[in-house]
Amino acid sequence: MIFLILNIISFILVLVGALNWGLIGIFNWNMVNAIFGGFNVGSRIVYILVFIASLWLIFYAIYSRGRVNMRVPMSDDTETKEIIK
Repeated sequence: MIFLILNIISFILVLVGALNWGLIGIFNWNMVNAIFGGFNVGSRIVYILVFIASLWLIFYAIYSRGRVNMRVPMSDDTETKEIIK
């Protein structure tokens, strides 16, 4: 269950990072700096969290042999229960 939560949080953070890079590339506008008012401690924390999330997804994909679990376990879903254990 903890891996499921970490995977979801990591995917959200990596999507924020990808969105930010897309906005920088297309419009030369940094969303994170705009939210935090420039490059300061808040934006630095966001960048570090995105970096850690990307590392987590890379290492988890290697650990799980390419199968990243994003399914919520159901009471009668034995396959999901085995993956989470």
